[in-house]
This record gives sequence, structure tokens and C-alpha cells, in this order.
Amino acid sequence: MITEAAPSLDQQHRARVKRYSILMGFRIPCLVLAAVAYGLWGNALISLAIIGVSIPLPWIAVLVANDRPPRSKDEPSRWDGRRDATAIESRPHRSIDG
Repeated sequence: MITEAAPSLDQQHRARVKRYSILMGFRIPCLVLAAVAYGLWGNALISLAIIGVSIPLPWIAVLVANDRPPRSKDEPSRWDGRRDATAIESRPHRSIDG
């Protein structure tokens, strides 16, 4: 890379689609492997374990694909200090005794 500029949005999108496709691509071999394992050993527990591993893959793929690149140190912070201001005045007030 010649400059320190962030990758373009199109490049980021392509990289996220590629990561999503790779992770979802692991799901089909898991299902085929479960069928082959059941055919070889006849043990449903091994097949269910392999399928169980493939169940969270869609959620993991979505989380990984929607993740943005890490922030650089030069990127401005969104903190504006509004919480430092007090919401209610703290000076003493006169009260009426009645």
C-alpha cells in the first residue's frame, strides 16, 4: 500500500463477503462428513456432534462479515465530553419555611 489511507468501501465489502463465503463453505463439508461418519461407524452421536459444530457457523459468519476494520490511532474519537457537564445545578437554594 502506498498511503496509509483506509481501504475503500468496495474493498472492505469484498473482503467481508469473502470471509462470509469461506465460513459458510465449511458448513456443507460438515454435513457431508456427518453423513460419511454415520455410514462408516453407524454411530449417530458422532454425526450429531459434527452437525452440532456446524450449527453456530451461520451466526459466526454474520458476525465476522459485519465486523469493521479496527480503528486506527489517527481516527478521531466520537467522545465530545457532554457527560462531564452537570445536569442539575449544585448551588444552594433558599427554602420557604411554613
